[in-house]
Amino acid sequence: METLGILLIIPVVLLVVIILLYNSLIAKKNAVYNALSSVDVYLKQRYDLIPNLVASVKQYMQHERELLERITELRSRLGGTLSPQERFKAEGELSNLLSRLLMVAENYPQLRASENFLHLQKTLNEIEERISAARRAYNSAVTDYNNALEMFPTNMMANMMGLKKEEWFEIPEQEREVPQVSKLFGS
Repeated sequence: METLGILLIIPVVLLVVIILLYNSLIAKKNAVYNALSSVDVYLKQRYDLIPNLVASVKQYMQHERELLERITELRSRLGGTLSPQERFKAEGELSNLLSRLLMVAENYPQLRASENFLHLQKTLNEIEERISAARRAYNSAVTDYNNALEMFPTNMMANMMGLKKEEWFEIPEQEREVPQVSKLFGS
């Protein structure tokens, strides 16, 4: 009788372990998608802010037409369907262009004095900070998820489930370089 009890307990314990591993992997996978969704929320806020920012500076910045056109082009490209990595790359480029736009705005005293522009600039800075924080949270969730895919015993369950590693948000190599401020101002 005692042997029968042990033989019944072993499959139950094994089933509980499998359920816990499965649920852990699903929770980590969903945390990645939740973090990605948070990034998207802030990117959407920035996306919606860009037309107002471009419109407010357009009348002052006649010589910065190429910069404004590139910002508008990237914004419309981001409205399409891109993979997360393609979207992160384009968003990184857009962040650089928006930073450059704000630096160039320093050359236009009337623009800097505009209350509308100052409000847009402050809002953009706040959104950029939130995007940065959301990207860090995304990378943290991806790290937890990828670790679970590679560590024993969850790696066995992950293989059975067909789960694949997620990509981190990484900035392009050229963005890691120290910016040359003189180039930003065309000097």
